[in-house]
Amino acid sequence: QVQLVESGGGLVQPGGSLRLSCAASGIIFSTNYMGWYHQALGKQRELVAKFTSSGSANYEEAVKGRFTISRDSAKNTVLLQMNSLKPEDTAVYYCNLRNMLGSTNMGDYWGQGTEVTVSS
Repeated sequence: QVQLVESGGGLVQPGGSLRLSCAASGIIFSTNYMGWYHQALGKQRELVAKFTSSGSANYEEAVKGRFTISRDSAKNTVLLQMNSLKPEDTAVYYCNLRNMLGSTNMGDYWGQGTEVTVSS
């Protein structure tokens, strides 16, 4: 099993910044992909940013140039730096970890979510 604990959400004014952090523990394969998703009220959960098999990062179009994902593999943590926040970024943000064995998905794990509210 894998446990993911997110932190760093909160209330911020438009144009402000927040940094989300996710710490993973448990049975983590040497090959794993981590990323961030968000879910706004009444909407489906959507990708914000994630690392791919090549090690590069993919971003949702709406956050490109404003959000940056990074990770510390030694500590099994992933960060999401969010700048120039907009009201439409308001959502619950979830950390995801996918364990891989070769090309086989061995399981997706989710954190409990951290709420981000962008409002004046």
